[in-house]
Amino acid sequence: MTSAAATTLAATNEHLASMSNTLIYSSMAVYTLAFFAYIFEWLLGSRSRVARTANALTSSTEAKRTGPAVTVKKAGGTAVLERPKVVVRAAAGSRDVPDGPGAHGGDEQGDLYGRIAISLTVLAFLVELAGVVTRAASVQRAPWGNMYEFNITFSTVAVAVYLTLLALKKNVRWLGLFLITTVLLDLGLAVTVLYTASEPLVPALHSYWLYIHVSTAIFCGAVFYVGAVATILYLFKDAYESKLENGGKPGSFATSVLERLPASASLDKFAYRVNAAVFPLWTFTIIAGAIWAGSAWGRYWNWDPKETWSFITWVAYACYLHARATAGWKGRKAAYLAMIAFGCWLFNYYGVNIFVTGKHSYAGV
Repeated sequence: MTSAAATTLAATNEHLASMSNTLIYSSMAVYTLAFFAYIFEWLLGSRSRVARTANALTSSTEAKRTGPAVTVKKAGGTAVLERPKVVVRAAAGSRDVPDGPGAHGGDEQGDLYGRIAISLTVLAFLVELAGVVTRAASVQRAPWGNMYEFNITFSTVAVAVYLTLLALKKNVRWLGLFLITTVLLDLGLAVTVLYTASEPLVPALHSYWLYIHVSTAIFCGAVFYVGAVATILYLFKDAYESKLENGGKPGSFATSVLERLPASASLDKFAYRVNAAVFPLWTFTIIAGAIWAGSAWGRYWNWDPKETWSFITWVAYACYLHARATAGWKGRKAAYLAMIAFGCWLFNYYGVNIFVTGKHSYAGV
């Protein structure tokens, strides 16, 4: 390549990198608008008086207290006194309560802002995706060579998972506010603390395994994140339902928020299915990383900090899935294990890359 051609290529790459930064900042601006739209959805939705959980639990408690239908003598014959019926929609052993109506709470204005929020989320996702693609073009490789690139790609994939679930008609619109909040935090951290200028890859990363191993790791992390949000909300909703079932009276703020979420059984089932679905792919991610390590460093496993914590994360999620399938460990106990597992993934994502030195240190800040 001639000197003039090299100069032109460098200028083009620099222009693409600048364009990528502009697109990422633009996506943050649109995500911020979506964040406020989600807030309005919750605020306006709170005006409606929904008490589905409370009514269902009250009816259920009354039915348990009064017992089943009974037969009594009446004027030489018999009469059947019917007791309140509760429609069972959850798994055996869980509370028989319906899902909440959603963040809009049945309010038309709230629903309108919710649909506006979804539209803005789609727009922000497309702008951010363009920023990631432009970053890849500026470095002429997959945009996963450092923590900045990993962060912007991770948040893009997380939003893609959310939008895909919506497109599949899954009841996950309640996830929007929590997702966009953390996406904004993730992007803010990326552009302020983790930003790294475009640069070539280290020799060890020049492999097609970069596209296989790192892309699956990013996707698994995004899905694990969605499962973690559902698990946290499950813990809050389960405590709320328990308080109602025992005759307690939660505060107005807790009632306004938690009454509109899916039932705890639904959240628990959703988190389990999400984590169980992606666990085999996480297993493949570790295997692919080992194969890549054997090709790059001559050994399949070196007990490098990144490898070690990836394995710890695998064990933690395996324990959760086993516990979730065991009758004595369903519910809150299994949910705590899920949060420990996601904590391991977070430490592997941030802590190991930033604070621990190892063969994967090139992926740090």
